[in-house]
Amino acid sequence: MSSRLPRRDFLALGAAAAAAPFIPGRAFAASPTGTGLHGLSAFGDLKYGPDFTHFDFVNVDAPKGGTFNFSPNYWYFNQSPLTFNTLNTFVARGDAPPRMELCYDSLMVRAIDEPDAIYGLLAKSVTISDDRNSFDFALRPEARFNDGTPFTADDAVFAFDLFKKDGHPNLLLPLSHLKEAKALDPHTLRLTFNGKQSDRTFLDIATYAIPAKAFFEAHPFDASELKAPLGSGPYKVGRVFPGQAIEYERVAEYWGRDLPVNRGLYNFDRIRIEFYQDRQAAFEAFKKGDIRFRQEATARIWATGYDFPTFTAGKVIKREFPSEKRPSMQALALNQRRARFRDPRVRQAVALCFDFEWTKRNLFYGSYERSQSTFEKSAYKAEGLPSPAELVLLEPFRGRIPDETFGAAVLQPPSDGSGRDRKLLGRASKLLADAGWARKDGKLRNKKGEALTLEMLVDDDSFVRVYSPWVENMRAIGIDASVRMVDSTQYQARQTSFDYDAISAAAGFSATPSRDEIDGLFHSRSATMQGSTNLPGTADPAVDALIDAVGAAKDRESLTVAMRALDRLLRARQDWIPNWFSANHRAAFWDMFGYKEPKPDFGFPVEAMWWFDKDKAARIGKT
Repeated sequence: MSSRLPRRDFLALGAAAAAAPFIPGRAFAASPTGTGLHGLSAFGDLKYGPDFTHFDFVNVDAPKGGTFNFSPNYWYFNQSPLTFNTLNTFVARGDAPPRMELCYDSLMVRAIDEPDAIYGLLAKSVTISDDRNSFDFALRPEARFNDGTPFTADDAVFAFDLFKKDGHPNLLLPLSHLKEAKALDPHTLRLTFNGKQSDRTFLDIATYAIPAKAFFEAHPFDASELKAPLGSGPYKVGRVFPGQAIEYERVAEYWGRDLPVNRGLYNFDRIRIEFYQDRQAAFEAFKKGDIRFRQEATARIWATGYDFPTFTAGKVIKREFPSEKRPSMQALALNQRRARFRDPRVRQAVALCFDFEWTKRNLFYGSYERSQSTFEKSAYKAEGLPSPAELVLLEPFRGRIPDETFGAAVLQPPSDGSGRDRKLLGRASKLLADAGWARKDGKLRNKKGEALTLEMLVDDDSFVRVYSPWVENMRAIGIDASVRMVDSTQYQARQTSFDYDAISAAAGFSATPSRDEIDGLFHSRSATMQGSTNLPGTADPAVDALIDAVGAAKDRESLTVAMRALDRLLRARQDWIPNWFSANHRAAFWDMFGYKEPKPDFGFPVEAMWWFDKDKAARIGKT
């Protein structure tokens, strides 16, 4: 599954605040002005005080060494797990390899055992102005790029200006309310906003990776080239095999290695990612030991594929870890930039052709549940009738948004599990007829005689298997439907330019979503911004207003109300057709690693938290 989404969650593991005598953290809106703060939280107190020594979820005695060779299950911005042709992950153009973020630091970082707390990394403290629109970062004078040159406020100013002008949409959009980034001196950075930003906008921007100014003064920012931008992070790019493999080498003299939040992290000397064009090839590489860790995304393989000799001998471990306690979405988008998909009745008809119950039994081996919400697995999922507080947000748009918004939250109906539910297909046919599509010569056509065509674009053969029965049901009612599989480069190019009928996406949100997390997916301003994740082309003033309400929320209760109202409207609009979800991470790995349990609630960056266990490796004949 390709997912070009924000990288904030991984940046939770950049480094930590120093043990400086700043006041305890508190909810962002209640944080004092005019004094240095070691950390901030959107709506609650910080778990870690200014004198903490390490995060609770790490093993501070973890040994350094070994290689972690794995297949990533998530990626950000322009990154692809299938191939790469650039090492610049800050732009929409090209395919970058996953985990380039390991090469950079950020001003502040998230703790993945808290829902929304951030702590200083490059910045040892942040001071909020009296009007709460300016933020002064006291930068650590010891911070260095990996060539030994000092990190200064000028580097940060350059990066924010560059991202605001030419960055990937997921960087650019949150910066829309940034008025100025200014270096007050080499070790003091001021970010000034226009007053329209939400509190959580700042929390997101403070976690942006910052490359060296000197690099992009010498290299075009939008160039697709295999030269890594200079960073200050715990890893640097090592060997590169274009389109095939990349290695990240641990920086032995990493300037931030002894900061409290870094203790117990970044333990592998080398992190290697190999690229495969299909999941079966990647699985075969895992069975041979060429890959040592994978998260299994194919239900069939998880249910039936782990019968090879090294698994039965106990050299390979197969187990599940709990998913994160935060909302997620996996869904299919129908491109409303194309006129035939603008009628919600057409989108609903397509949704009714998906027989999830048959798919779950025959293709998923019972391992997935049907998604219903944009914010599945969270308190932000709309349930039943709208609450009075939700209606306050929705009523101004009555008559301009679907009537279904004001009833029970829209649910995708269960099928009879036959694979071709006549009742649901009959409902789909009626919706299409009501929308002006009539059957002629075996195909649905509009008054102009144009056929209702729908091509589902994929870059993974496992989706061909899942979507093909869906396509057959659409064909049965007259939709000229098909699945088209393309290579990663073409897929990225077509997604970026919105050149598709239907395309899928997976999105993971933070536990306390900001306006900027959802802006790129749902706001009208992103509908025409190439490279954005607004894949359906949603452009609705009511959706925009609810996103504004999310941004304006001052406490978790008002945030929950706004998110539920937004979920209710998006589901009524049928912009995204919900797919499925799993309650756990399905992980398989060679028994040569150490890890601490339980896993943190809000992240699972194995390559940063786990470590190489040489005794285990020796027992199974691996080094």
